[in-house]
Amino acid sequence: MPIRVILVDDHAIVREGVKHVLETHADIRVVATFGEGRAALDYAAEHQPDVAVIDVAMPGMNGIEAARQMQDASPATEVLMLSMHSSPEYVYQALRAGATGYLLKESAGREAAQAVRAVSAGRRYLSRRLEREAVEDYLRGRGDDDPLERLSAREREVLQLTVEGRTSAEAAELLGLSPKSVETYRSRIMSKLDLEDMPALVKFAIRHGITSVE
Repeated sequence: MPIRVILVDDHAIVREGVKHVLETHADIRVVATFGEGRAALDYAAEHQPDVAVIDVAMPGMNGIEAARQMQDASPATEVLMLSMHSSPEYVYQALRAGATGYLLKESAGREAAQAVRAVSAGRRYLSRRLEREAVEDYLRGRGDDDPLERLSAREREVLQLTVEGRTSAEAAELLGLSPKSVETYRSRIMSKLDLEDMPALVKFAIRHGITSVE
């Protein structure tokens, strides 16, 4: 039976390119593609695919948050993160969120099928272009304290929308909340992270892979 894969990336050209590469292999079948994380999570909850290939940097819900929530939506689905970022912090956040592999976009044409097969079997996969020793040293040195884990899933979503410049009303509409609730979440975020202003929040979000906006 082929490995059933879903692709999640906000760029259609990337989705189509990776789909084309994967479907040249008889043992892999792309069963669905999505431009954003929430629809992918809904699909995964119903259909339980074997592997989800998820872009790290997506607006609204980033890939790392989608990976976290995939563990609840479809526990048997292995996550392979797809990213243009080779920073050890991004790799750390992806693996911490439950991803089994991390594939650089620049290497996807050569490594995508191999990466999908590896994570489908439950084996960690890191792109060959990553400096593995540096990544492993970083993972060991990073320790167990991750400030993002002080936040709830909803707070992490509000954090991303906030640093992307969404107003309270816009974030509320996207999340199905009231603007007042969004403002309450923002206050809680600032308090939990011990941050005083928006520039500090943006720096935190970039440093921890919530957004790549600079």
